[in-house]
Amino acid sequence: MTTNLFDERFFSISENLKRIRDEINESAIKSGRKPEDVRLMAVTKTVDVKYINYAITECGIDLIGENKVQEFLSKKDELKLDGVEKHLIGHLQTNKVKKIVPFVDMIQSVDSVKLAKVISDEATKINKTMDVLLEINIGDEGSKTGFDKTAFLESIGEISELPSIRVKGLMTIPPICDAPAEAEKYFALMSDFYNEIKSGNYANFDFNILSMGMSGDYKEAIIHGSNLVRIGSAVFGARIYK
Repeated sequence: MTTNLFDERFFSISENLKRIRDEINESAIKSGRKPEDVRLMAVTKTVDVKYINYAITECGIDLIGENKVQEFLSKKDELKLDGVEKHLIGHLQTNKVKKIVPFVDMIQSVDSVKLAKVISDEATKINKTMDVLLEINIGDEGSKTGFDKTAFLESIGEISELPSIRVKGLMTIPPICDAPAEAEKYFALMSDFYNEIKSGNYANFDFNILSMGMSGDYKEAIIHGSNLVRIGSAVFGARIYK
């Protein structure tokens, strides 16, 4: 691809990704796993297409995550997405499910039985099995979406019977903490809960993903078992809201 070599942001993206990958590798080894056991997602919220394409074509990014349906749909035709996995990671309203199901490989933010049912229905219509993660509100925060653990355990049987979805694991966003180390207790709780659910036997569950950790706390999340980290600003720089 052709890039403006005088655009310092391209250089920053390259350098950021080198550092992040080194830190992911170190954290994976500390957790007793191989570096390749942890996937790096580049979160593209508010990021211009040219920078996303640079990360893909020049820096080897093969997994992107977008927060909003409309933003992804507005970008997708300009993105160089051959060989790139696409996830929706933000809150998804049921009335937008139909718009996004055909175009992404996974929906990470399934936070209710109602949403899971709508995704299942829309995927059935287009003969697709939609991979999903179930979002857990591990901090029991009233301001956040996601299942609390009790509600999830009460709903798991119903979710497991839905056709056309495949539950690949869990995701979480812990409470905002003053320091990454403070988030560790939530990551530890989430890891224990993930392992508890993974040990069960549910019809449409194919558990192998624990998605937790973002720009400020991905190293701690990996130490506690995350195998998919969602990193935006640490890759692309501070977000610019228009």
